[in-house]
Amino acid sequence: MKPIIGIVPLVDETKESLWMLPGYMDGITEAGGIPIMLPLTSDKRDIEELLSHVHGILLTGGHDVDPTLYGEEPLKECGVPCEERDSMEKELLAQALERDLPVLGICRGIQFMNVFFGGTLYQDLPTQHPSAAEHHQKPPYDKPVHRITIAKESSLYCLLNETTLFVNSYHHQAVKQKADCLRTMATSEDGIVEAIELPGKKYVRAVQWHPEFSHKNDESSKKIFEEFVRIARG
Repeated sequence: MKPIIGIVPLVDETKESLWMLPGYMDGITEAGGIPIMLPLTSDKRDIEELLSHVHGILLTGGHDVDPTLYGEEPLKECGVPCEERDSMEKELLAQALERDLPVLGICRGIQFMNVFFGGTLYQDLPTQHPSAAEHHQKPPYDKPVHRITIAKESSLYCLLNETTLFVNSYHHQAVKQKADCLRTMATSEDGIVEAIELPGKKYVRAVQWHPEFSHKNDESSKKIFEEFVRIARG
């Protein structure tokens, strides 16, 4: 049986639309799963019903996380948050954890996950953590632009059997103070947390880079999707 993976929608307020990058869905499909885009809702009962029909959750990229969720006032460099997404993902992640459903976060996904568990974010890397590392690359987005170091005790090392990896990067926010319950799996050249996991759960992991752009030509990105789908299959 192919596992069904529920994917958090991307939101475009100017067009009053929900949409999806094909790479998220293609990465799941090619790994042997069935991707579905979830509706934008924070209704507890609706999410409960949705989670009864899926085998895993993918937290996608997108809007900046509202800084008030981690006790800060927004800087002028912070993007306009999407309250609907913040509310949805809070309820979605809480219920997924209760069910011990596999959860994979990408880009905003790692940021929201860290905030959910009590961590904080850099609202804008160029102003709060300037460095020579490229975190906001120009197209093509599947091209690796900086190196990360993978912790040997992490599940990411177990998957890839590599201590260093070159990854693509497109973000201006990042994990600042990591939530205590999370474990760092990888860091960038300039010390930014690039991958995290939650010990004690079947699969709760997140990466800051973009395997949805690179999975077609990068083996490590492909393996991330494959492991996620395999564990969701049970």
